[in-house]
Amino acid sequence: MFHRVFIGIGSNLGNRRAHYQRALQLTAALPKTRIVKCSSLYESEPLGDVKNWYVNGVIEIETDLAPDQLLRRLQQIEQGMGRKKTPATKKWASRKIDLDILLFDNQVVESPKLKIPHPEMHKRRFVLLPLCELAPHLTHPRLGVTLTDLLVRLKDTKRVLLLPPHA
Repeated sequence: MFHRVFIGIGSNLGNRRAHYQRALQLTAALPKTRIVKCSSLYESEPLGDVKNWYVNGVIEIETDLAPDQLLRRLQQIEQGMGRKKTPATKKWASRKIDLDILLFDNQVVESPKLKIPHPEMHKRRFVLLPLCELAPHLTHPRLGVTLTDLLVRLKDTKRVLLLPPHA
């Protein structure tokens, strides 16, 4: 059975667009997985004391992988692309690549290693803007509110800028 999954992608080190594109290629190559849609790319102001702005976007995939299997595969992609482990005490850090499962069907998953829906997504403009591009009427499985409504109510003041397609 195929699942509808939304994945947030971000990079703020090196050639951010190239890292983003490489992550797309590697995700598309996962077994029994295909990319259905890709959002526009956005440049977003970083959180915390991180200096470099991020390139962010969201993809919608169909996959036969279970949530924990998909998480492992995405972590393998991150590690293969050179992502370094950051200490648990450091919430925000610069990253060559970051892949986050945002939504997995309408499932709620609570495990020590995985939380779906992503616990911070409804608070982040850089996630909601591209997510609303792909699925504006989708309902958040925990909050019972559409993604568009979450974006309209958002208090996040961090700047998020639409990037031209081929800059």
